[in-house]
Amino acid sequence: MSAHCQLTGRKPGFGNAISHSHRRTPRRFDPNIQRKRYWLASEGRFVRLTLSAKGVKTVDRIGVEAAVARLRARGEKV
Repeated sequence: MSAHCQLTGRKPGFGNAISHSHRRTPRRFDPNIQRKRYWLASEGRFVRLTLSAKGVKTVDRIGVEAAVARLRARGEKV
């Protein structure tokens, strides 16, 4: 599963891990990605979305119908 939120577009950030001796090695900051299943009443079916924690809160606020409409407006298949 890719570390990418379908709704907010959150992706991994990149930086350095810094040890006690201050040596720097590359690392990756992954967003908190969850796969959530929502009931889409207008189509009578479930949809499975890959969302960050902020994306889940956004769906709770605007509703699943509006969230799916945003994804489809962007051209994503749901």
